[in-house]
Amino acid sequence: MDKETKKELNESLEELGQPKSYLAIAILVTLFCCLPFGIVGIVYAARVNSLWAAGQYEAAYDASENAKKWSKYGLIGGIAICILYAIAIAAGIVQP
Repeated sequence: MDKETKKELNESLEELGQPKSYLAIAILVTLFCCLPFGIVGIVYAARVNSLWAAGQYEAAYDASENAKKWSKYGLIGGIAICILYAIAIAAGIVQP
C-alpha cells in the first residue's frame, strides 16, 4: 500500500470516529466465562484508545475487532463448558 492510499484510508477511518473498545465485555468474560480468552480480549481492548490517540486509526480498528473476537470466543467457550458440565451431572458422570 502506497503512502497516498494509506493516508486516504486513515482519513476515512478518522471520519468514522473512534471504535468501541469492548473492554467491559472482555472483563466480564474474564471473570465469568473463560479466563485465557478474556485476558487476550482485555489486552486488545486496552490498546484501542491509545492507538486512536496516537493517530493509528487502522490499528485501532484492528484492535477493536480483535477484542470483540476474543471476547466472543471466551463467551462461547464458557457457555460450552457450562453445558458440558450440566450434561455430565445429568448423566451421573460428575457429582454436583
